[in-house]
Amino acid sequence: MNNKVSVRSCTEYDVHEIYDHISDIYRKTGGPNVNGKKVLVKPNILTDDDPAKCISTHPSVVEAMIRFLQSENATVFVGDSPAVHNRNFRGEKSGIRKVCESTGAVWVDFTLNPVEKKIGTRKVKIASIVDEVDVIISLPKFKNHELVYFTGCVKNTLGLVPGFNKAKQHAIHQDRRAFGEFLVDLNETVTPGYFLMDGIMGMEGPGPGRGLPVSVGLLFGSTNPVAIDIIASRIAGYEPLIVPTTRTALSRKKWLNSENEIDYDGPELKSIIKEGFTKIPVSTNNNIALQFVMKRIRFLRKTERRPVFIHESCTGCQKCVNICPVKAIEPKHGNKKYIELTDSKCIRCFCCSEVCSDNAIEVKRKFFGV
Repeated sequence: MNNKVSVRSCTEYDVHEIYDHISDIYRKTGGPNVNGKKVLVKPNILTDDDPAKCISTHPSVVEAMIRFLQSENATVFVGDSPAVHNRNFRGEKSGIRKVCESTGAVWVDFTLNPVEKKIGTRKVKIASIVDEVDVIISLPKFKNHELVYFTGCVKNTLGLVPGFNKAKQHAIHQDRRAFGEFLVDLNETVTPGYFLMDGIMGMEGPGPGRGLPVSVGLLFGSTNPVAIDIIASRIAGYEPLIVPTTRTALSRKKWLNSENEIDYDGPELKSIIKEGFTKIPVSTNNNIALQFVMKRIRFLRKTERRPVFIHESCTGCQKCVNICPVKAIEPKHGNKKYIELTDSKCIRCFCCSEVCSDNAIEVKRKFFGV
């Protein structure tokens, strides 16, 4: 691993152009030798949906990476585990399944026979494929995230934790700091060998699932996840230390000691900052004593951003009910389309808003009502 990050301008999802960029970026940043090796390509598939929504890594980026690895004589596997993961999930709507079929890459179901690994001080179930391949290539998406502000390379590794095991981690690690530490622990245990971020189109606003597509026009590559996350979050307009995974990683000096160590290769950074990018409102509440009080006084908790349910938009799918790690959500009076949040139980992990595909959940402040 080194500290070099290559960024290239790319405005269209043209597989041939992306392939050429990947070939250039991979070599400039010292990507691992994959000749004769088994390689897992791990995109970001939050939910299986139309690529135009920018919820997931675009299939053209996945295809270009697969074809590049195959040209290097690698055997390629592809997989991810979305927030709500049913058996036989293969990424139909996202276009990933079609890419696997056209390239001959092997799709892997992460829910089959997961293995336990020690992450930090706890044992966590991880997709067994991580022990069967030589290299993992991570393909994160350039987008916001309600909990960690900006989801990037470090966060994308969470997809190796299959299905509802991810929600369980939210129940254990109940705030931004603790969850950020868990994500860094996870990456220290299972470290992808390379990262290629899809920033051709990104997502601004209430990500990772409800934001709006926005043209960013960039591809990012590095063996160093924190270095990419720092550069990408700056382009989105965030101060990198606001992002809990970046702050934790830098404090541990695992991948970088400081931002100044990044060897940047690309257009002048000031020229590619995305002016006007709609960010997640950053909480400035770092007072531990005040946080303790706010978690226990109902009125003060109303001042926090939280899930708010839009009942007229609800279709009754109950994905939010099933994903909630602390059982704070349930249908009111048995009405599947009228979802009720028990605010005193809610840990503000925003998993419910991630999985809602009906725009029936907003994350905002609400001072009155349930």
